[in-house]
Amino acid sequence: MGSAPGGPEPHFHRAMSEAFFVLEGSVRLYDGQRWRAAGPGDFLYVPPGGVHAFRNEDGPASMLMLFAPGAPREAYFEELAALTPAARSAMTARDWAALYARHDQVMVLAEP
Repeated sequence: MGSAPGGPEPHFHRAMSEAFFVLEGSVRLYDGQRWRAAGPGDFLYVPPGGVHAFRNEDGPASMLMLFAPGAPREAYFEELAALTPAARSAMTARDWAALYARHDQVMVLAEP
């Protein structure tokens, strides 16, 4: 993750688990109930259906992200990488919802 703060809003995956292992920097991980500060060596496992999110707010960070099964998730990142900044900014909420739906990413309302 670059120096600008970013990361997905709370969401879940119906058919895959996801795990995060922080390699460098500082990351906030949302476990479906609360945000937790995480640094190098910290780990979070999210089972299928588990609400989660992550963001870097204090500069660059890197994480190892593990998906099981993993192969279907590659297409999501390939599709995101193919979107130019202009294409991203032109996308409507419906467009984003369709992209997420194609890749088993169900967005949820922000945490209270």
